[in-house]
Amino acid sequence: METLATNLVSTIKTACAQLAKTSEADSELFPAPGKWSLKQIIGHLIDSASNNHQRFVRVQLYDDLTLPNYEQDGWVAVQNYQNESWSELLAFWQSYNQHLAHVIANIPAEKLSKTLRVGTGELITLQFLIEDYVAHLQQHLQQILN
Repeated sequence: METLATNLVSTIKTACAQLAKTSEADSELFPAPGKWSLKQIIGHLIDSASNNHQRFVRVQLYDDLTLPNYEQDGWVAVQNYQNESWSELLAFWQSYNQHLAHVIANIPAEKLSKTLRVGTGELITLQFLIEDYVAHLQQHLQQILN
């Protein structure tokens, strides 16, 4: 997990350096009707970090764990990321993911096989959840940085 945590920190630092060059006005643009702005995408990634942070910790503490699904459109709308400062969103996203990398790096190997259920989905392992989180984050970054 240390390698994955190091990869997460590196990904975040590289992405933040590139995203910081985006102006406030450009961060608010909608690429197409029904698509999120950069602010909303970073907000979504903050929400993903928040939801997964809870999962990473709770699955280590409890057995037979079922946690709610993440309602992404509702979370983005309720928090109104579109009207938040671009630089503050980026700083929070970077800081939160640096903390998650710390959490990931400190998970004991024997905990990685613990399972949980998200919503009505199938049981998944903590290891799968962590790998999926990092892949999801990287996928969004590839979309917005290319």
